[in-house]
Amino acid sequence: MNTRIKNLQEHTLSCKTFLLKEYVYDYQHTAAHAEEKHLREVYDHGDGASVLLYNVAQKTVVLTQQFRLPTYLNGNSSGMNIEVCAGSLDGDTPEVCAIKEALEETGYQIQEVEKVGAVYVSPAVMTEIAHLFIAPYTDDMKVAYGGGIAQEEEYVDVVEMSFDAAYQMIATGEINDARTVMLLQALKIKGIMDAS
Repeated sequence: MNTRIKNLQEHTLSCKTFLLKEYVYDYQHTAAHAEEKHLREVYDHGDGASVLLYNVAQKTVVLTQQFRLPTYLNGNSSGMNIEVCAGSLDGDTPEVCAIKEALEETGYQIQEVEKVGAVYVSPAVMTEIAHLFIAPYTDDMKVAYGGGIAQEEEYVDVVEMSFDAAYQMIATGEINDARTVMLLQALKIKGIMDAS
């Protein structure tokens, strides 16, 4: 535990869908400098897993597109966002979650995932850690339509495109979801799509 944090107090502001708490604490920055009464709101969304599906032979990736209200509220005129498939762990391991989300959102029954990393999504305001994976896919792994789960109000469009087109969409701003950018860059760095 960090001994610089003193007098930590918490108060629940909302627990409707996820957990939003207000924290008050003192922080001992240095031996000579103490900061009193920091006030922070922290959103506990739970941890999640994201997976980018790729096909080396076809040089393609599978992404999703769906409406995201926060992006609409912050300048995305359509509110539509292109992303890797992702979801909350809900008690599963990150690997199991990634495989399950791939099936639910894209219809591909992938067999294995490779972990690329784990990152804090927005460490100033959220506790969430996003576990990042890549996974190979082939056409014969398509066993369902995908599109998400209607009971969870998921309406997901499956988007298959060339890796080069997707990577270029980072530069144009058409792909601006952090997890998606990181996973596309991971494929590029690993040289996976350069394989013959």
